[in-house]
Amino acid sequence: MKKNYRKTLLACYLGFITQAITANFAPLLFLKFHTDYSISLGQIALIPTAFFLTQLLVDVLCARFVDSIGYRRSIVVSEITSGLGLAGLAFLPDLLPDPFAGVMICVVLYAIGSGLIEVLVSPIVEACPFDHKDAVMSMLHSFYCWGSVGVILLSTLFFAVAGIEHWKWLACIWALVPLYNIYNFATCPIERLTEEGKGMTVRDLSRLPIFWLAILLMVCAGASELSMAQWASAFTEAALGFSKTVGDLVGPCLFAVTMGICRVIYGKFGPKLDLNKFMIGSGVMCLCCYLLASLSKTPVLGLVGCVCCGFSVGIMWPGTISITSPRIPKGGTALFAMLAMAGDLGGAFGPSLVGNITQQAGDNLQSGMLVGSVFPLVLIVALILLGRVAKKNA
Repeated sequence: MKKNYRKTLLACYLGFITQAITANFAPLLFLKFHTDYSISLGQIALIPTAFFLTQLLVDVLCARFVDSIGYRRSIVVSEITSGLGLAGLAFLPDLLPDPFAGVMICVVLYAIGSGLIEVLVSPIVEACPFDHKDAVMSMLHSFYCWGSVGVILLSTLFFAVAGIEHWKWLACIWALVPLYNIYNFATCPIERLTEEGKGMTVRDLSRLPIFWLAILLMVCAGASELSMAQWASAFTEAALGFSKTVGDLVGPCLFAVTMGICRVIYGKFGPKLDLNKFMIGSGVMCLCCYLLASLSKTPVLGLVGCVCCGFSVGIMWPGTISITSPRIPKGGTALFAMLAMAGDLGGAFGPSLVGNITQQAGDNLQSGMLVGSVFPLVLIVALILLGRVAKKNA
């Protein structure tokens, strides 16, 4: 019987939507955790830290163990842990003596799922016999953007209609997405990128110059994306005078929408475009957006730079995967795991650098953004070098 790889693609779309839910739902409840459970703001600040550190740890472990466990078992586990973590938010903090411990257990649980999704979904799609895989990969990654927008808007609508005091029902509703997707991943066709035991190890990959260029690209992609995304609400407040609540919604939402549009456009017209040139052009646009946001004296122009930056970074993460994978055909799971880890490192380091520079400059956010412009600049240089290395190898 002919295998239905469209079912695999649907499962992977829902996988990225699941990741968007785990990344964006709990932050909407931080103040509710503070008031309902008397959790200090200092403890609440540890929640995103635990989430991203868990993802990084999962990235590293995937490079070592996923091939022996198998893609199907691992990706099913990702949906189980994501679903249990989200649903657990509604019950565990009330069941344990320390509510903060209950929240953290749930966060770590669904962060494990998110980390597995991040590492496994891309190679699962890459192994499917689709034409124009770079376009398919870009479209795939757009679902994280649409998932983020959907979680923020639909959750806000739910809170407005039903009241935020009923957030536990919403946690259970969002948990249905990964729990339903268990069936999809359990029954869809899943292929391997390399034959069992023939994929490269991290040590093998580390001997390849092109691998280190790809790692540098992913660090810069993650830093370019999240350095701006993390500060999007601040720009929205400064530019339009919105309240913090509205600013938190409008800034990140507009950023995610433009990022998703970029990925859909490349998914639609990718076969007619040169990916390397498209990424270099995106890097140049991203650099201009950072400079506009950091140097403009007009707040509205700063907002334009922030929003357009979402479009410019859209292709960076999936594009790096699509450029690297065919150039290291035996990279296997280790390659995708290390690329995911590099992206997460950039996503952790970039916003931190911008924040520290902002503080040292007397809380001048524009100074922090000016330093952040180094990430798209390095990305452009790395892409040019990658093109030269690829031509030399060819």
